Parts: sequence; structure tokens; C-alpha cells
Amino acid sequence: MTAPRLPFILMLAGLLGLAGCSTHQPVSLYQLDSGSPAQPAQTAGMAVLLGPVVVADYLQRETLLQRQNDGSLQGSVDGRWAGSLSSDINQLMLRQVAGQLDSQRVVLAPAPTGFTPDVQVLLTITRLDSGKSQPAILDAQWRLIDRRGQVRDNRIVHLQEEHTGTTASQVQAQGVLLQHLAQQLSVALKPLANQPPIAEAPRKQAPVQAKPAEPQKPKMPMATPIRTDMEVFRF
Repeated sequence: MTAPRLPFILMLAGLLGLAGCSTHQPVSLYQLDSGSPAQPAQTAGMAVLLGPVVVADYLQRETLLQRQNDGSLQGSVDGRWAGSLSSDINQLMLRQVAGQLDSQRVVLAPAPTGFTPDVQVLLTITRLDSGKSQPAILDAQWRLIDRRGQVRDNRIVHLQEEHTGTTASQVQAQGVLLQHLAQQLSVALKPLANQPPIAEAPRKQAPVQAKPAEPQKPKMPMATPIRTDMEVFRF
């Protein structure tokens, strides 16, 4: 009774072993390529507040998405992001913009205490993806707010980068797109470095209070001579 069962048991063990190997295949982790930004040297350069940076909801995940020919998105089976994609985007943009402006005074929102920016950048990333047969595409929009709170620039950007089809080349292409975005943003920021200082509003002087009028003293009635019919003779 035990002999016929032996091949079946061996076959079942082999299938379980294959299933175990397939479920434990190593998955590659990827980070965006930030390039080689220049190290900023000026400690008193242009003050820029970068953010808030809003990233599309569909990118808020560890799964590395693949754009299909029909436009749909599927999770990659051989790779995922090594951490937060939003954090990678923030850090890449920070290093690139600081290097392009040669300024150590580029910070991410929220602004630290006592930091007064010359310009605030409101950045929205609405698309950043690619596929084996689809190019890497970046759609973004920025608004630049000067120190007076006025919008100085509003731009919608569409960028595209080709790759070789591998997952690694797709991630590299997406990083290159963000580098190009940072370069264009820096060009728009540079003219705002020489803003005239904000003139302080003149202080209003406190109104001078009028001295209270002194109470008038009652006037003494003037004595009026009394005329009589009598005449006075002097000898």
C-alpha cells in the first residue's frame, strides 16, 4: 500500500519546493537618480522655500507601477521603491535647485522658525511613470510666490524621456525627468533673487491730546460812575 504512494509524495514535495522558490524570489529595490548636483557654496544666497510638494495619489505606494500599452497601470513583479517616493522627489528637487542656484538657503516646507524666503515654490506632480514599451513621462505644475505674497510665475510642464525597457533604465529615466524639471524651475527662480526690499509702513504718530481749557474766572462787574445832580466845589 505504501509503494504506489511514494511517487505521488515525491511529486507533491517537488511542487511545494518550486512554489516556495517562486514566492521567495528576491525583489530589487530602486531609488530615483538624483544625478550629480553641484554643492552650493553661498551661505547667503537666494532664500527659497520648496513646497509643499504634492505628489499624485496613485504614486503614494511602494509598488513600482508599469504603464501598459492601453494606458492602464500594473505593479512591477521584479521591483519596488526603496522607501517613500514622495520623500525621494523632495530630496532630489532640493539638491538640484540648491545646486543650480548655488545657495545653501533652499529648504523644504514647512519653513523653519525665523526663515523668511524670497520665493516660495508650490509644486504639484500629477504624473511620473513609465513602462517596458512606454517612455517615462512627467507632468507637473509650479507657482512661484514672492515675498509680498504675489504670484510671479505659473507654469504647467510636460516632459518625456526614452529608456531601454528594463526596470532600472525606467527608474533612471524618471530621475532624469525630475532633474530637467529642477533645471527649468531654477531658471524661473533666478530673476526673483533681486527683489526690492519691502518698505516698512510709516508708523502713525499718536494724536496730541489738547490741553483741557482752564476754567474761566468769573468776571468782576465793572463799576460805573453814578451821576448825580449835585456839584462839587473845591476851594
